[in-house]
Amino acid sequence: MTTQAQWRAISAMTGRGDRAAAEAGVRLAYRRAGLAEPERIVWAASPLEAVRKLWAVEPEGRPILRGTGGSVREALRSRPWAAERERLHAALGPKGFSDHWQATGADLWELTRTIVDRISAGVVAAVARDRKQETRVRLLLLDAVLGQHDAAWLSAFDTTPGNPLDGLAAVAREAGWWWPYEKVAILTDRPTELHRDEAGRLDRADGPALAYADGFVLHSWRGMAVAGEFLAGLRTLTPERIRREENAELRRIMLEYYGYDRYLSESGARPLHRDETGVLWRIELPDDEDVVMVEVINSTPEPDGTSRTYWLRVPPETRTAREGVAWTFGLSAEVYEPLRQT
Repeated sequence: MTTQAQWRAISAMTGRGDRAAAEAGVRLAYRRAGLAEPERIVWAASPLEAVRKLWAVEPEGRPILRGTGGSVREALRSRPWAAERERLHAALGPKGFSDHWQATGADLWELTRTIVDRISAGVVAAVARDRKQETRVRLLLLDAVLGQHDAAWLSAFDTTPGNPLDGLAAVAREAGWWWPYEKVAILTDRPTELHRDEAGRLDRADGPALAYADGFVLHSWRGMAVAGEFLAGLRTLTPERIRREENAELRRIMLEYYGYDRYLSESGARPLHRDETGVLWRIELPDDEDVVMVEVINSTPEPDGTSRTYWLRVPPETRTAREGVAWTFGLSAEVYEPLRQT
């Protein structure tokens, strides 16, 4: 039996899985749905390559994949999924089922659905050239079973051998997204790289946050989609370049990467207020809210005798250093009276 922790690990696995085991899972899933096994199983390196195989044509105008038959996703995934959910709901009751979902897949789905959305958006952007093509690509994406990215839902159901979802679970343990059709199943390998921050968001400053073997990549900074060229330019940032950036969200990323303290010291900023708690600084940004920070010094020396400086970001309306430090403790400036600053 696959545990919740194991399903969480499966959702984030990278590198090629056991293709033979995945193919066996596909055939089992077809049989569980009462369908004939697919005549062919075709592998693709990424969801992008799978969509291109399904849609694109060779220079001679012939389809790359012919004779797939209609999609069987409804019979293979949606119906058994709904039946298992209905069974659990009847056994546990509304509250019991809600509690069960919160204890199993809820948190994991919050992590994986953002990745699913980003992959879908990346495929659409790479393939579609107009609104009509975008609609066509999105319809193809609706035919997909999410493999490892279905881990949150599979963790909530019984996927032990002999149960209706055991074939789907077997594929999810070894592969990424896949497309089931009457005569052909198209499977994709898992990504080769996955980089996330402490909150689970796609995040990497020096390369793709998500990458597949065929070169399909997604760049991201703390969950925000960005261009690879933008990230590459972060290494040569200057205060002037940051000030010239018109996009407020990109400017915010630049400041986070460059460092607020470094930007303050190199841009000639002047302190607004100073008292015994620290120094209040403000960065005025066009078409965006001001960045206001309090510079505080740790009163407890480091082992080498130095005192460490911290920068605390506070609300833009902050007017004094004391008010800013107090805000970080959830207090007003009048109430805040530290016995010892740390």
